[in-house]
Amino acid sequence: MEPRLPDTRLGHPVYRDMPTTIFEHMSARARETGAINLGQGFPEGPGPQEVLQAAADALLTRSSQYPPMPGLIELRAALADHYARRQGLNLSPQEIIVTSGATEAIAASLLALVRPGDEVLMLAPLYDAYLPLVERVGGVARVVKLTPPDWRVTRDALEAAITPRTRILLMNNPVNPTGIVLREAELALLADLCTTHDLIALCDEVWEETVYDGLPHRPLIGFPGMRERTVKIGSAGKIFSVTGWKVGWMCAAPPIATLLARAHQFLTFTTPPNLQWAVAQGLGWPDDWLGNQRAAYQASRDRLAAGLIRAGYVVQPSGATWFLSIDLPASGIAMDDVIFCNRIIDEAGVAAIPISAFYPDDPVTHLVRLCFSKSDATLDQAIERLAAFRANLG
Repeated sequence: MEPRLPDTRLGHPVYRDMPTTIFEHMSARARETGAINLGQGFPEGPGPQEVLQAAADALLTRSSQYPPMPGLIELRAALADHYARRQGLNLSPQEIIVTSGATEAIAASLLALVRPGDEVLMLAPLYDAYLPLVERVGGVARVVKLTPPDWRVTRDALEAAITPRTRILLMNNPVNPTGIVLREAELALLADLCTTHDLIALCDEVWEETVYDGLPHRPLIGFPGMRERTVKIGSAGKIFSVTGWKVGWMCAAPPIATLLARAHQFLTFTTPPNLQWAVAQGLGWPDDWLGNQRAAYQASRDRLAAGLIRAGYVVQPSGATWFLSIDLPASGIAMDDVIFCNRIIDEAGVAAIPISAFYPDDPVTHLVRLCFSKSDATLDQAIERLAAFRANLG
């Protein structure tokens, strides 16, 4: 008897019709070929010893049973103190919900706040999880395209995208993949539009502690009129360089936080308690700890940028995140970002990500993202390989 094939209508179309992402493709190619992976955004090595030791100690000496659904009070209180000290925010522990990673926080926020047919305003280039999550909850994406080299957010572009059905602004600051930090005037503009059009802002701020060159991180929730209409999302994986821990959180005023918690309880319900205790402990360390880590990443950024420039590449400025971008035409390279990324895997043994992958349509196609949160030896080897590739192009 012939095996029965699955019904072609199987599954939800958002996921059924979703192609393999460029991130999966490039990472798989890197594994297959042994290429240096500067595509996927994670640090090299196991993570800071102090953070790992705190988690190990908590695992062996404290409870491994279900912690409270909103998160351990120790972590929620530590987050409130952290944001008061570093960003001047006045949050209570009850306004903070711990999640299993920032992506869960984004999903829970959308599930809790988006009704079928509601429009969600987004800025492209955007994190690849945003669009499928919005569509899966029944929302309608309204995407505003930002373009290099300045990636400016303008009132005209935003106003043109907002309609009477627009309910949510979903945004990332600092921005992956561009490495920009939104300017004070742009944040004030977003706050003004949210209050004028009665929008709730979902602010993905996972890169808040990876801002360089003395630039401050300004959370949108701290702008006038935004305290009661913002969900601020953070990530311990980014703050402490332990991306595999998947510990995140959502901060919001009580009426919103209540809805967020109801969505969260039927997603992951909770997050490993030893990791929560470790993050709470880390948040209480002197600010120099984060400052030293930030300085190390800034040095890695500068090392990669300088090496690429010596090799003949033109590099876009990066003020935050773990990423910088090569400008292909400015570097004298006559190919688009996808072709370039495929060729450097095969010919240089380096994996990168095309910026076009961060646009749902009408993409920018001349920039390539590289991750610099790697060891000096790895960066130097990648620079050497990319320099040889560039030289061979003539």
